[in-house]
Amino acid sequence: MAEMLLEIRNLRIEATSYPPGEPPRDVVLVDDVSVSVAKGRVLGLIGESGAGKSTIGLSSMAYGRGGVRLTGGTITLNGRDIRLVDARALRALRGREVTYVAQSAAAAFNPAIQLMDQVIETCLLHKVMGRAEAEARAVMLFGKLGLPNPESFGKRYPHQVSGGQLQRAMTAMALCPKPDLVIFDEPTTALDVTTQIEVLAAIKEAIHDTGVAALYITHDLAVVAQVADDILVLRHGKRVEYGATEQIITAPGEPYTQALVSVRSIEHVEKTDAPAVLQIQNVTARYQGTKFDVLKNITLDLPAGQTLAVVGESGSGKSTLARVITGLLPPGQGRIRFAGRELAPALAARTRDDLREVQMIYQMADTAMNPRQTVGTIIGRPLEFYFGLKGEAKRKRIQELLDQIEMGKGFIDRYPAELSGGQKQRVCIARALAAKPKLIICDEVTSALDPLVADGILKLLLALQAAEGVAYLFITHDLATVRAIADRIAVMYRGEVRRYGAKTDVLAPPFDDYTALLLSSVPEMKMGWLEGVLEGRRMAAAGN
Repeated sequence: MAEMLLEIRNLRIEATSYPPGEPPRDVVLVDDVSVSVAKGRVLGLIGESGAGKSTIGLSSMAYGRGGVRLTGGTITLNGRDIRLVDARALRALRGREVTYVAQSAAAAFNPAIQLMDQVIETCLLHKVMGRAEAEARAVMLFGKLGLPNPESFGKRYPHQVSGGQLQRAMTAMALCPKPDLVIFDEPTTALDVTTQIEVLAAIKEAIHDTGVAALYITHDLAVVAQVADDILVLRHGKRVEYGATEQIITAPGEPYTQALVSVRSIEHVEKTDAPAVLQIQNVTARYQGTKFDVLKNITLDLPAGQTLAVVGESGSGKSTLARVITGLLPPGQGRIRFAGRELAPALAARTRDDLREVQMIYQMADTAMNPRQTVGTIIGRPLEFYFGLKGEAKRKRIQELLDQIEMGKGFIDRYPAELSGGQKQRVCIARALAAKPKLIICDEVTSALDPLVADGILKLLLALQAAEGVAYLFITHDLATVRAIADRIAVMYRGEVRRYGAKTDVLAPPFDDYTALLLSSVPEMKMGWLEGVLEGRRMAAAGN
């Protein structure tokens, strides 16, 4: 039996909440959670936002961020309760015995310092090894993690590498001082599916080869199934289910775990053709001051009342296409027809009806709403601007829209800070619907949400489409979402449309190389999926 490295018993974590207009009160973030991690094993922590995943992960360093307090239980690392050790001992173990890989590597690196100096900093700080040995180990890890030109990679600055490469560099930084435990906090959530699978494979191989134990924090059960030996399912700070990965995936015992396993089981019948509400014809565009086109000869149609999913990795031109459609970026050539008329290239030249009938829902609801305005004010603005509604008539229509997005009474006078992530995105949907649009552009609207919340948003969008007849241009890099809601699909790569047509046609072989790569990179909720994909790619490469 493997020796136990980390043992958490009856953990209780609290913080102080400061509700607007109310006295401060203590809230329990983690309540009576117990879990163990043996040497060389990986424990997955799964659950929605606010479940306590990151809070528990950071507790294994005896750390609570943002005023969080560890108020009960024991945290035993390498045989000692680290809640009882002094500040000097904590500084000695953080970055040495236990290290941390953050979700956003871009925010974690200093942009003014070369990568090598940052990767080996902890080794030198804790005197684990000298500079020459640390640099040699970093180069070895760069190679193991599949980074290009390992010998010279460390000479680059953070802005000179891609997001996926920076995430792997952060993994190298965490592994460099030879820790006993690494905390991976959503390390692939912000990455494209093609990049995610590369980083996931690199992390899994590095864990296996170095023999380090790990906590892998995520809200994606399909991802954690590829790297974890055991899984702890959390909700509202409490343990829901705990067991071997295979048992959790194939035979979940609790209703909440069963819901996580069955997420994205949306039934959507592909619609037959209808007249086009949007026609994009031979559009080419570039940003001011640049010398290259970010969109190249794009031609697409979107029938009324249907959903066109535009998919591709970051930098493929998806969001740029949305900017061109909305008039924020006038095209260099080509034209856009909407509802039977040609749209002016620039936003300033468009009519009020042009503006009203094309609405947009953004990825980050937090930044898309004014935090000082109530839900009623946010939804009511387009009602007043486009239709002149005021007073009781406006308030009645706001309530109708809230009912339509399944939020009902009690929300009209709340502020964004008083809403969950899913509720905020629903308010953004209601604001778009308030204008009575014919087209809504949805830009990665579920990518920042937990799977169950995202599932609810997708079902809501489909219900609203059936009721209102609105068309969606759905920008995403999530193929599971595409399969769930799309009628048509456009696959974009480096500013070009590589594949376009009805969903059944686009998702049926034969595939071009890029579409095949995209489809094969979507994690499936089954054991050994990652190894199977990687083996298939190795065989294909050997065949070439």
